[in-house]
Amino acid sequence: MGETEKETIGVILLNLGGPDSLQAVRPFLYNLFSDRKIIRLGSPFLQRPIAWLISSLRSKKTEKIYSLIGGRSPILDITSKQAEALEEALNQKSVRPASRSEAGEVRSQESPPPTPPPRGGRVREGVKFKVYVGMRYWHPLIEEVIPEIYNTGIRKLIAISMYPHYSYATAGSSLSRLKEVLSGYPIEVFCISSWFNHPLYIDALVDVIKKGLESFAINSELRTQNSELKMPVLFSAHNLPERLIKEGDPYVNQILGTIGEIIKRLNIEWHLSYQSKSGPVKWLEPSTEEVLKRFAELGYKNILLAPISFVSDHIETLYEIDILYKNMARRLGMVLKRVASLNTHHLFIEALKDMVMKGLKEKGWM
Repeated sequence: MGETEKETIGVILLNLGGPDSLQAVRPFLYNLFSDRKIIRLGSPFLQRPIAWLISSLRSKKTEKIYSLIGGRSPILDITSKQAEALEEALNQKSVRPASRSEAGEVRSQESPPPTPPPRGGRVREGVKFKVYVGMRYWHPLIEEVIPEIYNTGIRKLIAISMYPHYSYATAGSSLSRLKEVLSGYPIEVFCISSWFNHPLYIDALVDVIKKGLESFAINSELRTQNSELKMPVLFSAHNLPERLIKEGDPYVNQILGTIGEIIKRLNIEWHLSYQSKSGPVKWLEPSTEEVLKRFAELGYKNILLAPISFVSDHIETLYEIDILYKNMARRLGMVLKRVASLNTHHLFIEALKDMVMKGLKEKGWM
C-alpha cells in the first residue's frame, strides 16, 4: 500500500489555551469565565454578563503580567512542539504497544478497563498518524480544529487531555466540548481523560525533580536527608473551587496518586499546595503563598518547587512561580528553585505515544 493510500488516524491534544497577544487577553478571560464548569458566577443566565464584567476589570492587570513573560502565552507553541514530537514518534515504522502493567492507568470516559494487550503487536503498515492541537478557550479552538480533521479524511480520532489529573473543570470541560463538536461529524473517538500514574510520566517527573535537587549542588549522600537539610520539595498544583471536590471531583486524589508514585522512587520530604485561585468562591488549601510563609517560620532556606499539575510552561510557571513566588521567597530569606516543566521531555513524549498505542488496541484499530 502506497503512502497516499495509508489510513490516517488522528490524535488531538486538548489543552486550555492562552492569549497569543496582549489584545487577546480580554476575550480569552471572557471565554474562560463564561464556562460554568470552571466557576459558577451567579445564576446561569448571569454567567456571561458577569464574565464580561470580570474580564473587563481584570484585563489590564493581566496584560501587565503577560508583558513580563513575552507579551503572550507560550502554551500553543509548546503544545504544538509536543504534537510534532508525538507525531514523529508515532510514525516510526515499528511500534509495540505496552502491556497494561507498563502503560499504567489510562482512563477512558466511554469504555470499561481494557484487557492487557499482547506483547509484540505492531500498527499495521497501512496506518499513519496526524497529531493536532485543540484549545478550549483560545485559538485554535476545538470547534475550529475538528472540521480540519474531518476535511483531511480522518474518521478515527484519539483525544488526549493534556491535564494529567482529571477534573470536571479542566479535562471534563475540554472533553465535553470535544464531544459536542464531534456530534456533527462521523468521526469515531477514543478519549483519554487522565493518566496521573502512567509509569513513563512518573519517570519524567522523577527525572526533572532529580535535576532540580542537583541544582542545589548537594552531594548524593546528603541529598537523601532532605529533612535534616531543611530543603523540602513543594508540589504546587493548580487550584480548584473546593465545591468541586466535595461533589466528587477526583482531582485531589489523583494529585496525591502522582505524588505517591514519585515518593516510591525518591526519598524526599514533600508538601502539597495550590496556586492560581481567582474568583469569589472557597478554594483548595493551603495556598502556595501560605506554605512559603510557613517554611520561612520553620527556618527553611532552600525550596524546590515542582509544578505538579502542569505539563508545559504557561503564566502559572513563568510568572507566578518564576517571578512572584521566587521574589516572595527571597524576601522571606529563602532560595526557591523550580523544577523544569516537562514540555517536550523525551520520556513524556514516550508516555503520550504509549497512551495512543494502548487506545488503538482497546478500540481494535490495530
